[in-house]
Amino acid sequence: MTTQMVTQQEANAVAHLSVVHFEEVRRRARAVADAHWGKRVSYSRKVFIPLTTYCRNTCGYCTFYKVPGQAGARYMSPDEVLDVARKGERLGCKEALFSLGEKPELRFAEARDALASLGYGRTIDYLRDMCALVLRETSLIPHINAGTASVEDLLALKAVSGSMGMMLENVSRRLTSVGQVHHACPDKTPVQRLRTLEAAGKAGVPFTTGILIGIGETWEERVQSLAAIDAVHRRYGHIQEVIVQNFRAKPGTPMAAHPEPSRDDMERTLALARLLLSPEISLQAPPNLEERFESYLDCGINDWGGISPLTLDHINPERAWPAVAELAQRSAAQGYPLQERLTVYPRYLNPDEGERFLDPQLVPVLSALAGQNGMAKEQVLS
Repeated sequence: MTTQMVTQQEANAVAHLSVVHFEEVRRRARAVADAHWGKRVSYSRKVFIPLTTYCRNTCGYCTFYKVPGQAGARYMSPDEVLDVARKGERLGCKEALFSLGEKPELRFAEARDALASLGYGRTIDYLRDMCALVLRETSLIPHINAGTASVEDLLALKAVSGSMGMMLENVSRRLTSVGQVHHACPDKTPVQRLRTLEAAGKAGVPFTTGILIGIGETWEERVQSLAAIDAVHRRYGHIQEVIVQNFRAKPGTPMAAHPEPSRDDMERTLALARLLLSPEISLQAPPNLEERFESYLDCGINDWGGISPLTLDHINPERAWPAVAELAQRSAAQGYPLQERLTVYPRYLNPDEGERFLDPQLVPVLSALAGQNGMAKEQVLS
């Protein structure tokens, strides 16, 4: 293995290395992260705004989506969106993460009726206006997780957001077959997810993506998924961060009894990702899905993702965020002081990159929140 790159053959071997040999892989992964990101780990202070829980996909692990008639199936109103954003602003948040189900109006009459009552025909158009509302009325910068989208829709959303994201999850078509996690999920087909990553590159959007491990994929399919992400980044330079997220079983879902990946499995995947991905891509792992999350720092991560002092992780509501002060203490004990970042990573804020990746109207807003190093000017670590 080289310090910053592995072949797919070498990557495939990581899963089977002895503990002793894996320690060498871990050391190299951490060396890559330290060389590019320094001895620090970051987080983004945000609120989560679940704009709609309707979704036309029915992933086997998900409790976020609701079907018509089910408790919690709804669209948030503009007043509700603004109320969450303003409360977060008072708590020092700088990012508003919009999460939502994908294109529910294409499946449910109830979703179409709810949208019509708000004055819209498409969820993505309502989303754009709610982001504009947050930008206009607060200091928060929207980050959008809208799922699959066209270049045209991404360009429209770019005007009202600092960054966007969509989990690739996995490139395996096998996982869309009968009995698998993504069966009958039209927006989870690998070709649709990869087209959206391409579209985000063409639109010049600072983008977050990632893989979800433990959902029935093979190790080789994880390697292929990370390689696909890196390939599109090398074409467009727009993947600002990759999340490696571990599946957690939830009661009431088809995968309630499915085994969860171990911490060792997660650590091996993180080290693999750091060595397989371009070093300028931030590597992130959620701290609320593992009790001993600080061990991830030894595997090459440099970011903990979004932490909210106000709202739940609506995708994993049973898993509370660690308090930011605790996150800071446990990170520092590993030798990595915590720093707060913005929704856009520093390299996209420099003039050369910003001209391509940020809407001109967003540049002064983001610049006002950023310090000289591109991280949050006002650091909130409690």
